[in-house]
Formats: sequence, C-alpha cells, structure tokens
Amino acid sequence: MKPPVLLNDFKAQWRCVREDTLKAVDRVGQRGWFILGDEVARFEQQLAACMEKKQAVGCASGLDAIELALRVLGCRGQPVITSPLSAFATTLAVVRAGGIPIFIDTDKSGLLDLNKVERFLERNCDTQYFLLPVHLFGHSLNLEHLQQLRESFHLRVVEDCAQAIGASSNGKSVGSASEIGAISFYPTKNLGCMGDGGALLTDHEDLASLAKALRDYGQTGKYQHTYLGMNSRLDELHAATMSDALLPRLTDFTRRRREIAASYRSGIASEALEIPSEPNSSYSVYHLFPVLVKGDRQSFQEHLRARGIQNAVHYPVLIPDQSALSGQSYEIEGELANARLFAEKEVSLPIHPFMSDDDVERVVAACNSWGKS
Repeated sequence: MKPPVLLNDFKAQWRCVREDTLKAVDRVGQRGWFILGDEVARFEQQLAACMEKKQAVGCASGLDAIELALRVLGCRGQPVITSPLSAFATTLAVVRAGGIPIFIDTDKSGLLDLNKVERFLERNCDTQYFLLPVHLFGHSLNLEHLQQLRESFHLRVVEDCAQAIGASSNGKSVGSASEIGAISFYPTKNLGCMGDGGALLTDHEDLASLAKALRDYGQTGKYQHTYLGMNSRLDELHAATMSDALLPRLTDFTRRRREIAASYRSGIASEALEIPSEPNSSYSVYHLFPVLVKGDRQSFQEHLRARGIQNAVHYPVLIPDQSALSGQSYEIEGELANARLFAEKEVSLPIHPFMSDDDVERVVAACNSWGKS
C-alpha cells in the first residue's frame, strides 16, 4: 500500500532544513540571548526586503500582528470592513482591538469583493472606516483597486497577508496597498516557523516604532511603559531558524506549490468539481488549493481518504455565524452568497513543496474518479 498523500509533511520539511536549523539553534544557544535580540533584528530586515517594505516588526502570532496593526492605526470603536470567509483570528483581532466588524461578501475566488466594498462605501461616505482585506488561499486581491479605495475613501487599511507571503498583483507585493500588512508564521503557512509567530510590515518608521513598543508591554525604554501594550514578541530561535533554514528556501517552495497548482488546474476534469478561478491580477502562492464540490462534500472527502489522500475544509462556518461573536457588535452587509457557497462546498486538496509527482497524479486521479458511476 502506498503511503498517504499528506496535507502537510513536516517530517519531510525537517529532513530538508534539519542541518541549517540545528546550526541556527546552536548559535542562539551559544549567544545566550533568547528574546528580541540580534536574530530578530536580522530576520526583520530580511523579511522587510522579501516583502518589499521598509520595516518589519516580529511578534508572537498572525492574530497579534493584525491586532497590533489596528491598534497602531488608532482603531478604537471604529467599524472595520472585512471578509466573512477566513480564519477566525482575522475577526478576533478586530474585536480585541476594539473595532466593530462589518462583513461583506466574497467574490467567486473567495476573496473579499472589492466592488461590493466600493458600493458600500459610496452609500456610507460620511463614516470613517477601517478596511481589513484577506489575501485568502495564497491569492492576491487586486492591489490597484485596493489602493484606489484607500485613497478615494480615506480608509485606514491593514492587509491580512497570513496566507500569501510572496504573492503579488500586477507586480506589486501583497502588503503594498496599505499602511500595514500582517503575516503569520504558523507552521502550515508558506513561511512557517516551528511554533507560533507573526510580523507587521510597513513603510512608516513611526508606525513600526509604536508596534515595537506595544509588542513589549508598551515600553519605550526599559521599565518606561508609555502605552498599555501586550506581550507579543517573536523569539530568537524562531527568527534564527527562519533566517537560516526557511526564508532562503521560500522561492523554491513557492515554485513547487505553483507547479502543483498548475497540474491540478490542467489535470482535474471532473464535472462534479469546480476549481475557483485565480484572480486575474494575482501571482498566487497557493497556501491552499480549494475545490468546490457540486455533490455531497462529506462523500467526496471520504472518497479521497479511501485513496489515501488527506483533505480539509476551509472554512465550514462563516465568521459571523460563530457563537463566539454572540453578544458582540457586528454588521452584515447584504447577502453572503459566495462566502456561504465556500463554507458549504469547499474542500482543500493537498498542496505543499514536498509532494512528489506521483502524489500529485494520485490526487488528480482521485478527483477525476469522483462522480463517475
């Protein structure tokens, strides 16, 4: 029997990065400094260059990165337009920062529908809004449109880039159409650390300085607590291993993800499955590869599992339907028809840089045998 096709293969990743990782760990141990030291500063410089930004600020998670970004931009009770289809952390960050989520439907690709956002803003031009779009699945939103909305309606914008490091739109990197972008280093992400981590990205030194203070108990100097901050610091071990072992391989990892996605798009022909389109302007990095099941989703998942293929659903419950929001202030603008279609029909196929060509062929064959009598 062949081994299963995994959603993520962390054992294969370890075999790939082990030598460089152990050297990085040894260097940090020999140095004897574990929190906010030279390794974090070095990684922040590398990450900023990778994302074409002037400043990067490491923190403890992608959730914290979004919350810190909103707090830095002064979100205190203001409405925040965002997507109903995302990890719950996106909206949790809004609530924790004191914002009021406003959910607007996605487009056919599963990304926040910027045309619907624009129509909403035109009808409500007297209110000051924050905008928190999500570059979901590793796709990039149209950054030219996002920039136009920011300028036309004087928006404070934070881009959730957690799933899209390396993605771009018309040659511009995600995070470039906003004042601050937010990244996650959760292990499953395209650039994941061996634990939790995150970062903010900005071109504004004053915003970066405030974020650095807020992540460290609000300190602007040792024992000088200027702000009511939080404990959200990227540690030296994560920074060192990403600098030495993971970030240098990101380009190759991304290339392999895109190769697999191309094979899926060209090879999967089942009429019982729909592959959502890649946004026209997007250079996508395929953190996930979603398909929409026209029949019974659970049966399709069982069909894949019976053939040794792991799969998952992203995301089965829309954020405004989560019980955690009960009692919280939020708004839903119009119908969420596209988002609900994803919640009800989406299945994520395996896509990671350690998949073999045989693994890919097995997934394609399993998809194409679905729906046949």
